[in-house]
Amino acid sequence: MTATDLTAVPAPRTAYKVTGPRVLRSEWAKFWSLRSSWITLAVAVVLLVAFGAIAAATYSPDTTGNGGGPGPGSGDQDAVSLALLGATFASLAVGVLGVLLSAGEYTTGMIRSTLAAVPRRLPVLWSKAAVIGPIALVLTTPAALAAFQLGTLGLHGEKIALSLGDDGVLRSLAGAGVYLGLVAVFGVALGMLLRSSAGAIAVLVGVLLILPGLAQLLPDSLYDDINPYFPSNAGSAVYALHQSSDSLSPGAGLAVFAGWVALALAGAAVRLLRTDA
Repeated sequence: MTATDLTAVPAPRTAYKVTGPRVLRSEWAKFWSLRSSWITLAVAVVLLVAFGAIAAATYSPDTTGNGGGPGPGSGDQDAVSLALLGATFASLAVGVLGVLLSAGEYTTGMIRSTLAAVPRRLPVLWSKAAVIGPIALVLTTPAALAAFQLGTLGLHGEKIALSLGDDGVLRSLAGAGVYLGLVAVFGVALGMLLRSSAGAIAVLVGVLLILPGLAQLLPDSLYDDINPYFPSNAGSAVYALHQSSDSLSPGAGLAVFAGWVALALAGAAVRLLRTDA
């Protein structure tokens, strides 16, 4: 008879349960491990700050109605609208980043490993949205503030000059960050829904930039009714300092644009559950 060495028996392996926080940490790690994430976020911040600062520095009041110099004429513009002139370009950058975060996994085939690790699937979508939305919000809000502060240097003494303490200024700058955060989530939803980086980017650009222009071909009565509810128009109302007669209020614009994002997320969730990777 020989004695059995019980110390040589390997201990049973601990079974790790898939939880929401663990999926979130996984998506966080994947996001920051990609060089494109750093580059695209930097591009969004630079566009937001640079366009706002340049617009303010080249501003010239339009006193003749025919333009007043190299910069934008006054018109209905104010210091906030000049500072946030780059929001449109920054929205494309963060939207593309959202698309790459989701559709990029389908392009590389990594989505199969991701869904094998998370069989319930939906936590993957929610985690991607929960990662990129706050990141875009946290980075672009200070960028909007920086663009405004730099713009005050170029607008010193001008009629449209404003300070942070003026009514609505901080709300508008924070609204720009909220809008860009939602655009990033919108990009994630489109990427998951279409599963093609090129296709999702084309739809993103079409919805945010081309669709409002094409709608001008509609009869005026119909166009006036639906124009404020297009995603980009509703989103721009979120960070507008003054509400125009043909636009939504900031709160209504936020609700409408958030509805568009929620609709895209719902479509992405349905396809994620019902179709194979």
